[in-house]
Amino acid sequence: MQMISIRTLSFSLAMLLVTSCHAAMAEKPLDYNRDVRPILSENCFYCHGPDPEHREGDLRFDEEEAAKDYAIVPGDLDSSEFYQRIIAEPDTRMPPVESGKKLSAKDIATLKRWIEEGAQYEKHWAYVPPKAHPVPEVEAKDWPESDIDLFLLAKMESEGLKPSPEADKVTLLRRVTFDLTGLPPTVEEVNAFLADESPDAFEKVVDRLLASDRYGERMAIYWLDLVRFADTVGYHGDQDHNISPYRDYVLDAFNDNLPFDQFTREQLAGDLLPDSTLDQKIASGYNRLLQTTHEGGLQEKEYLAIYAADRVRNVSQVWMGATVGCAQCHTHKYDPYTIDDFYSLAAFFADVDEAKHFKVGTNALPTKRPPELKVLSRRERGKLAELEKELAEVSSDDKAETERLKKQIDELNKSARLTMVTESIEPRQMRVLPRGNWLDDSGEIVTPAIPTFLGNIEADKDRATRLDLANWLTDPHHGSGALTARVFANRLWYLFYGVGLSSSLGDFGGQGEPPVHPELLDHLAIDFYENGWDVKRLVKTMVMTSAYKQSSYASPEVRERDPYNRYYSHQTRHRLPAEVIRDNALAVSGLLNLEYGGPSVKPYQPTGYYRHLNFPQRKYHEDKNEQQWRRGVYVHWQRQFLHPSLKAFDAPSREECTVERARSNTPLAALALLNDPTYIEAAREFATRILSSEADDDEARLDRAYMLALSRQPDPDEKLVLSQILNQNREIYRKDTQEAAKLLEIGLKPTDNAIEVAELAAWTQVARVIFNLDEFITRN
Repeated sequence: MQMISIRTLSFSLAMLLVTSCHAAMAEKPLDYNRDVRPILSENCFYCHGPDPEHREGDLRFDEEEAAKDYAIVPGDLDSSEFYQRIIAEPDTRMPPVESGKKLSAKDIATLKRWIEEGAQYEKHWAYVPPKAHPVPEVEAKDWPESDIDLFLLAKMESEGLKPSPEADKVTLLRRVTFDLTGLPPTVEEVNAFLADESPDAFEKVVDRLLASDRYGERMAIYWLDLVRFADTVGYHGDQDHNISPYRDYVLDAFNDNLPFDQFTREQLAGDLLPDSTLDQKIASGYNRLLQTTHEGGLQEKEYLAIYAADRVRNVSQVWMGATVGCAQCHTHKYDPYTIDDFYSLAAFFADVDEAKHFKVGTNALPTKRPPELKVLSRRERGKLAELEKELAEVSSDDKAETERLKKQIDELNKSARLTMVTESIEPRQMRVLPRGNWLDDSGEIVTPAIPTFLGNIEADKDRATRLDLANWLTDPHHGSGALTARVFANRLWYLFYGVGLSSSLGDFGGQGEPPVHPELLDHLAIDFYENGWDVKRLVKTMVMTSAYKQSSYASPEVRERDPYNRYYSHQTRHRLPAEVIRDNALAVSGLLNLEYGGPSVKPYQPTGYYRHLNFPQRKYHEDKNEQQWRRGVYVHWQRQFLHPSLKAFDAPSREECTVERARSNTPLAALALLNDPTYIEAAREFATRILSSEADDDEARLDRAYMLALSRQPDPDEKLVLSQILNQNREIYRKDTQEAAKLLEIGLKPTDNAIEVAELAAWTQVARVIFNLDEFITRN
């Protein structure tokens, strides 16, 4: 009897899988960008892609003509060496075993079918401007409330899925309030929404939230992640620098609904705008947000190269959704960005004045990083104008009122803060640095230009400027504005639906994921720029849908068929951002200070946490007043030593652009909620609030606690457990009032002496348990 080799058997089984996968896929038309390009990019482009220096055998598969000249014969598998090599024996198979890459049976089936159908290529979807698509027809005509719903429902129906029922009103109110303001709804807001049975009840809520100052604070958190805003320089001694007015500018921009194209111009080139205003100069601080060094003996040339690379990485990722930074040392391995493109983009920023910073930068706190301006925020300037007007109208005989107003004016002027701004100088010469080596001056000199494959930039002068770049990034007709709109719309979708239409929020290139709903993403992008880059309008459009209002519950069948909810047949549950978790506890406790704008604040922090910070050595000095209870967006951001409780909930260091925060689940997070002084103090004040209410027995007080914290009543099991915890702690603290007093002395807020110490301590422990509930830190 002839024996079949293991190798032959394995190969036969693999081909059987290919055949079965091929049959299973037959009903769904192949799409090159969706089905084929990701396979080629992951497994082939590294050695057979854009980078000529790393290309093997001078063969490339990222371009149709080159691939079909040498390795792919459309419709002919036997003559296509490409296909023959991917099914060959291991010693000649592609990709090679030593590459660590391996095509699955499904991948091979897809490539086989692609060649059989003619091996059609398409331009990469991210570089094709969005186009209008007809709104699809659907069967369940009573569900959609908007075009967004029609696009989503058509896809659901094609996949055999149905939308989930609408969430209950309380869940919906909590969801949209957290999403748009980063704060929980109050009991009064919950009751008002429940009582409002009008058809536009939800829309009225959305409009109220969008008009709130809290909206800008919430949106700023995400933008500050993108542009890597921080209060410290990052490198070496990580000294403080002056930049908080830029953060207030971002808050104002979102609250004032500054059009996104103007928002872009003011940050990239506020100093270059005609008759540049003070706010536009403050906005130009964007160009100064990068990490810098203030060490002695630094090599200016080295750090100019580091800064240039940082700026290219950030501007390309924030506005283009592109990883142009990968072309710093060589042509991009997966995307059509060349090393020349990288340094040509860097040349736009060659006029940013760094010379002053190199000359006078010190280890002082804060360090000097000129050019800087001393400024009042927009609201502070408005208040100053009001006071000066009042002073001008006061009678000269009213000395007391005159003195009061003069004192307020003087105090307001003294509160002016320094902030880094951009000043344009004669541009430095920019060369291509071979292999990114700042010591190598052999590369050619380049001038500002956009990536070659994207065309040319229109400029008023011989040399294009940062303003020209900003205009190109936001011009949907003669620039890449339509692509920029697609990038930003995808990120907003992520904020309100939990995952982007393309999950690759920062990489729309070959290694990124094609959008699951490309027609919808195009629709949103076009709607965005055709309606004046109106951010609030786009936000409202996204949340005023049946899709947004769905329950987050998914049946086992749905979870199996769509485990990552890419068809949006239900809403998502995810943990709140770090700053919002803190804000939530402060709000529920009644401690939250809603003062708007101003210098960064310093909450409680473990003693000695900064002991390894040098140049200079320093101690952390927490705020000793109401600043302690400000919102998380105002917390001092120390890049090397981020506040521990923020870090425990995955806030980024902001050394680089962060398009999507991680969401880990570790004991450190629970320990931070239990033991950080901010949360202990908030729990004590929450307990004080419970005990000071009209509720006069334990059951009523637990009801009150749940309404304040979770906008609902506790169920019988929850009441039973919390009652046991309450009674156990009462017994402990009545026997040991000193231990109770020790717990209650944590924090700056004086304890309410009218409440019995043991009772307040016991309820504080109940409050700490509530703060640790998953529901308390989750957006549902």
